[in-house]
Amino acid sequence: MAANTSWAALGKATDLRNRILFTLGLLIVYRLGTFIPVPGIDAVALKEFMEQAGQGIGGMVSMFTGGALGRMGIFALGIMPYISASIIVQLMTSMVPKLEQLKKEGDQGRKKINQYTRYGTVLLATAQAYGLAVSLESGSLAHEVGLYFRLSCMITLVGGTMFLMWIGEQITNRGIGNGISLIIFVGIIAEVPAALAQFFASGRSGAISPAIIIAVIVMVIVTIMFVVFMERALRKIHIQYPRRQAGMKVYEGGSSHLPVKVNPAGVIPAIFASSLLLLPTTISTFSSGSSGPIMSWLLANFGPGQPLYLLFFVSMIVFFAYFYTFNVAFKPDDVANNLKNQNGFVPGIRPGKKTAEYLEYVVNRVLVMGSAYLALVCILPEILRGQFAIPFYFGGTSVLIVVSVTMDTIQQAQSHLLAHQYEGLIEKSQLRGKSKKRAKRGPSRR
Repeated sequence: MAANTSWAALGKATDLRNRILFTLGLLIVYRLGTFIPVPGIDAVALKEFMEQAGQGIGGMVSMFTGGALGRMGIFALGIMPYISASIIVQLMTSMVPKLEQLKKEGDQGRKKINQYTRYGTVLLATAQAYGLAVSLESGSLAHEVGLYFRLSCMITLVGGTMFLMWIGEQITNRGIGNGISLIIFVGIIAEVPAALAQFFASGRSGAISPAIIIAVIVMVIVTIMFVVFMERALRKIHIQYPRRQAGMKVYEGGSSHLPVKVNPAGVIPAIFASSLLLLPTTISTFSSGSSGPIMSWLLANFGPGQPLYLLFFVSMIVFFAYFYTFNVAFKPDDVANNLKNQNGFVPGIRPGKKTAEYLEYVVNRVLVMGSAYLALVCILPEILRGQFAIPFYFGGTSVLIVVSVTMDTIQQAQSHLLAHQYEGLIEKSQLRGKSKKRAKRGPSRR
């Protein structure tokens, strides 16, 4: 597609340019909101606490909040409550018949499911904001403790999360790319300069050897190349179309391919799995170990690099890779019905139920490689970072999100440009047709 698209047409594609400017404007608003603090926070105590415990919070927290958690900005909860609510609603949709029926009702059912997701976001954000407010009080990071601080903190954090959810929906509908993914993407990119400066400062001070610095840079480059290769990898299923007759004309049968991506779910499994591990680490860290034995146990066993953390992370990535693929990204029954309605079939496989079973078999086998690739990219940097104690948060999940979101956004921009070029070609052909018709007119009779 890129070979057939002229980027010089961007200046003429006003719709695409407006979408890009709209997206950039909302993302700038998001970044400004990360610097607006929650009322009642002791800024001096928070800064000292973050300098001491910044590494304990882990790269995952910084990734999802774009640094807002470290500054206790109004977007400190980030978009994580909305992602968690989406996970719960999608799980319930596959288990509750009423919700499954709503999903099949088209736009109206989808709107109701989205409304349920928003309600769930409010409930989860409220619970998480209360836990974070209590943790801030126990960590002596608030000027005045009590009911007023808790209420103000909860209202601010819940309002910030709902505003982020609205920004994500507006970017998806009126901008370019997926809004939720772009918010996380911007949060990662914004923290990269500070992480790089800290990483190279550790090398200059002698805390990290030059060999490890070179190895980390090579690892990041190889990971990016590997992610790009795997995100473009396809399993093509041969589709045959029979000869058909329309009136007096007979159309010859043709063949095509049904592309099945090695990773149909994209970056969603990594985001979902990371969001489930985000809250216990955040609350346990801010509570400074004074929130009870449960939170202390969670911090000790589910911190970045811990065995239970890695095992749970891998399990959730594999689960969401299969769940999201078969429930959202690629539904074998729907694909089989569409092929049957278009008179297409897989050679040697009967249309209908047999085709759906064959597609499910193929996708299951492909997902073994896809889920293993996701788990490897997300876990291997975590293991290496834990073994060498490298203070560099740009891990596998961050690389995966950045590369995937960049590829998806560029592909959408190219699609808009290509559509704009086709519209221009159609207009030119119509104008040429009109000019030819005018040229063929003979002299008018008098």
